[in-house]
Amino acid sequence: AIMRKEAFATSGPRLKVRFFGGYDFGNHPDEGNWLPNAYKAGVPMGGDLPTAPEGAAPVFIVHAMKEADGANLDRIQIIKGYVDANGDPQEVVYDVALSDDRTNGAEPVGNTVDAEDATYTNAIGDPELRVVWTDPNFDPDQPSFYYARVLQIPTPRWSTYDAVRTGLEIPDGLPVSIQERAWSAPIWYTPEG
Repeated sequence: AIMRKEAFATSGPRLKVRFFGGYDFGNHPDEGNWLPNAYKAGVPMGGDLPTAPEGAAPVFIVHAMKEADGANLDRIQIIKGYVDANGDPQEVVYDVALSDDRTNGAEPVGNTVDAEDATYTNAIGDPELRVVWTDPNFDPDQPSFYYARVLQIPTPRWSTYDAVRTGLEIPDGLPVSIQERAWSAPIWYTPEG
């Protein structure tokens, strides 16, 4: 996988993410044979999309799972980067999958962190998220890249764990929780010419 640049990173936890791009996958990731089909019909993270067929926009599949003993997942985002007509770099963040049947990405997942004992519960979020998403603003003449970002529900920050362990107060203004994350290698799109 490393030789193919099919890689992802995390901010610490061991959640997993798969990210594919293509133009016609033919089935949804909830169906049984989606993974072999994704490799056959598309490119994995770290890959290069072929030139778009006439009138087609890229389709992306993202599948994320929490680590076995870890925090549930809040959301999956796809980040698109490109250079606009003025030569300025641009970035657009799309919330493509939300936990807890939310439909508005601006709505927070919630926060179960208890700062008194540095704990959290998995009463919010989902253990697994899967989505198929198509870029609604695709320009076949514009070079661009896409990567997936997966956010966990809030968990205690290390400073919160340290404060509980040592019996010290958490400094004023220091957040008690953090949303750990994973992000994939990008999928690149370069038009012909």
